[in-house]
Amino acid sequence: MAWLLLFSAGLFEIVFALSLKLNEGFTKLWPSVVTCVSGLGSFGLLMWALKTLPVGTAYAVWTGMGAVGVAIFGIILFKESVDGYRLLSISIVVIGIIGLKLSDSH
Repeated sequence: MAWLLLFSAGLFEIVFALSLKLNEGFTKLWPSVVTCVSGLGSFGLLMWALKTLPVGTAYAVWTGMGAVGVAIFGIILFKESVDGYRLLSISIVVIGIIGLKLSDSH
């Protein structure tokens, strides 16, 4: 259950970071609402997952999911650059997330 909460927190983190770009300094109402709601959801679910998961593992997975998700959606939505180093770096983070999950017994 804790891993499902952490995965959900990571998804909210992706939405949170993307909505920061779209709210343009909190000058647009709905993207600003999404930023606030997704930020609260992300932190709330992370806190809940931390009741049973090790903090180092949970935080690394949460930030890694956010980084990978935002990098991928940045490529798709905002036409950010796609090059071999960027894709390799994203892949390394994904491998790290998988490794952390496999190393945890929960």
